[in-house]
Amino acid sequence: MDIAVLVAIIAFLFAVIGLSEPLAARLRLPSTVVLALMGIIIGAAATALATLPLSEPLTAAAAAILDLPIRAHLFLYVFLPTLIFQVALTIDLRRMLDDWVPILLLAVVAVVVTTLAIGWALYPLAGLPLMACLMLGAVVSTTDPSAVVSIFRATPAPQRLARIVEGESLLNDAAAIALFGLFFAFVAWGIPNPQLSDVVVRFPWLVIGGAGTGWLAGRLTLAGMARLGDHPLGQMSLSVALPYLVYLLAEVAMGASGVIAVVAAGLALNFHAPGHLSPPARTVLSETWDLLAYWAGGLIFVLAALLIPGLLADIRPWDVLLVLVTVVAALAARAGVLFILLPVLTRLRLSPRVEPRYRAAILWGGLRGAVTLALVLAISESQRIPGGIKHEVGIIATGFMLFTLVVQGTTLRLVIARLGLDRLSALDTALSAQVVAVALQSVRETVTDTARDFGLARDTVRDEAKRFAARVDEAVSRADEGTEIPDRDRITLGLVALAGRERDLVLEAFRDGLLPARQANRMVADADRLIEGTRSGGRLGYLSTARLVQRSGTLSRLATILHNRLRLSGMLERITADHFEHLVALGPILRELHGFIDTRIRRIHGKRVADLLHDLLERRMDAVDKALEGMRLQFPGYAEDLERRLIRRMALGQEEREYAALVDDGLIGPELRHALAQDIAARRAALARRPRLDLDIQREVLVAGFPLFAAMPEDHRALLLRHMRTQYAGPGTVLLRRDEIPKKVWFIASGAVEQVRAGQVQRLGRGEMFGHLALLRRAPRRAQTTAITQCTLLTLDEAQFVSLLHTDEGLRKAVLESAAQRGVALDPKALETV
Repeated sequence: MDIAVLVAIIAFLFAVIGLSEPLAARLRLPSTVVLALMGIIIGAAATALATLPLSEPLTAAAAAILDLPIRAHLFLYVFLPTLIFQVALTIDLRRMLDDWVPILLLAVVAVVVTTLAIGWALYPLAGLPLMACLMLGAVVSTTDPSAVVSIFRATPAPQRLARIVEGESLLNDAAAIALFGLFFAFVAWGIPNPQLSDVVVRFPWLVIGGAGTGWLAGRLTLAGMARLGDHPLGQMSLSVALPYLVYLLAEVAMGASGVIAVVAAGLALNFHAPGHLSPPARTVLSETWDLLAYWAGGLIFVLAALLIPGLLADIRPWDVLLVLVTVVAALAARAGVLFILLPVLTRLRLSPRVEPRYRAAILWGGLRGAVTLALVLAISESQRIPGGIKHEVGIIATGFMLFTLVVQGTTLRLVIARLGLDRLSALDTALSAQVVAVALQSVRETVTDTARDFGLARDTVRDEAKRFAARVDEAVSRADEGTEIPDRDRITLGLVALAGRERDLVLEAFRDGLLPARQANRMVADADRLIEGTRSGGRLGYLSTARLVQRSGTLSRLATILHNRLRLSGMLERITADHFEHLVALGPILRELHGFIDTRIRRIHGKRVADLLHDLLERRMDAVDKALEGMRLQFPGYAEDLERRLIRRMALGQEEREYAALVDDGLIGPELRHALAQDIAARRAALARRPRLDLDIQREVLVAGFPLFAAMPEDHRALLLRHMRTQYAGPGTVLLRRDEIPKKVWFIASGAVEQVRAGQVQRLGRGEMFGHLALLRRAPRRAQTTAITQCTLLTLDEAQFVSLLHTDEGLRKAVLESAAQRGVALDPKALETV
């Protein structure tokens, strides 16, 4: 094909893609449906024009379109990695990890159930081998969630629901294509009914090999991008190379799933980029891939749709029946997952509650798209697949895809309307009327003065003020006549607004350079959890979610175990420093929310609701302050380092804004501006490096500040530090059990423990020790010791404790006083001979 003709056709297709979006908005149809229909029209028109005796230019143009080199490899190696990588790169991964159980189960189980349902439904009717039917089931089990997700985001649907649908689709495509590759191999090599062991052995390697390859490649690419910090175009070029190279490496060289490798590479970049790339670089990265995915998605739909008239050229009535059987089996399988599996997950508290009408929308919104046609094309081009299988699979899969686009896609809006998902609830309607009334009253207070400041004619200003006042009166009247909102609902709405404002303040702090990207991502995710928890549980949901986001997670407990038992402290240092930084940054943001309550929420919801919100906010602030104070005691000096860093970040941001104002006023020239910008960038890079939390240094500080060892000579204390270990324990951790003979002694550096013996409770705090009496008496303990707060403990094994006891008079005195307080008889002379 002549290069000029090819360029002209590509330019024409880009114009079609650009026009499809406004056309879809005007027709109120999903853009994928419009793209597919336009592709079908172009393909059908080209076929007709090529056979009709019309003018030579039209015939040549039609022939050129029909002769486009559209092959399966174009979709699988060019367009598919682009689409999948963009979704993996831009999805809210940290929030998706909160829902990994329903996402993973729905994705994997939905693919498997749909594949099996379609395969077994067609097997008795289609006259194809079972493996061919299952291959067809895998081809049509991929879903395109863009239509239903866009509708969910435009309605009051929970954000978590849209996130689950999006995350499920990402893994759905990967699992479906991996299954397709498995069944394709069996059909291509003529294995009609393989053993289950063949599937079980091969499928894990497709998943594990692809995931491992993609994650490692993503980390290596990110390291290279971080080194190109001053060259953004080079960074983007590396990111563009990543999905294609990792796809080829996994698919061709390793025999694993290239799609899963691309997903893993995108997720690796998504997860680790905040700690390696600057905010502007991440913005450019996201915008670049949004544009590439937009082009790839449009081209893959249009080009694939061009092939539909040819694929359906030989369709028969029996084929139509097989298409309908496939539609029924797919909808039934999907309905089983949504209406049976999803409620079970909800009862197990692994998934949010999804109302039946939302499940019905997800069911009908499961459109199939270009991925299905790409896989069909791969089958039709394979020399190893028998011709009869190619023909049947091509017709059934293409017919099924057309049904989802033409029937489901065009009626999705109607289904949404019939389900009532496009209407505000009575509560939201009443609230909107009150919000409009309050907003217009605020505008009326300022618009007259602003108009006078502009020097406008007094009569004109007075006339417009009267017209605006009439509008305000109408809004107030409509609000008064609306549904009365109970205080319980007002509290919920106020807390949702409060959490939304907290999210905005976090983003503002990030833009001003006060928060590092990783911490800002975590705090935004916490604010989103607060919004969702409040919507589902009201005031109690807000408080329980606030407690949950501050609670230590599984990684923190694992890090504590590694430190306490294996003396591996790196993971605990990082997690503890993250938590420290989080608490230091959260306090000022919570304090700023009080002003939002007074200036905004009080005007809409009244004084009573505002006072209650102040009280709830004070509870959160108290919890944060207590947690921060507890960590100050555990890690002396580190909080001060973080607070100094925050102050320096604030000063640097104000300095930068002041320079920008001077530039805008023309008081600073371009040369000086460039020099100042470089200086600020260097200082900001230095502040980006968080002070390291060194647990060894912290142990030295704790031992020096421990009352028992404060007067100890420096050489004795240095010897003691070599043998003393730091142990961290959370509330509820059992440190010593009843009837246990201890092998070491505990010294409480911070926190408190509780000893229970014969129904009596004794509490020990900072500066006290335990375990020493049972160790000296060689007798089993009669009490159980449990941490009741976050504790930092210094431990000394038996041999070193006895040695210190012989040489340190202060320790012997403390042991005797402790024994006397607890009613245990110890002979002072016996301590010298232990």
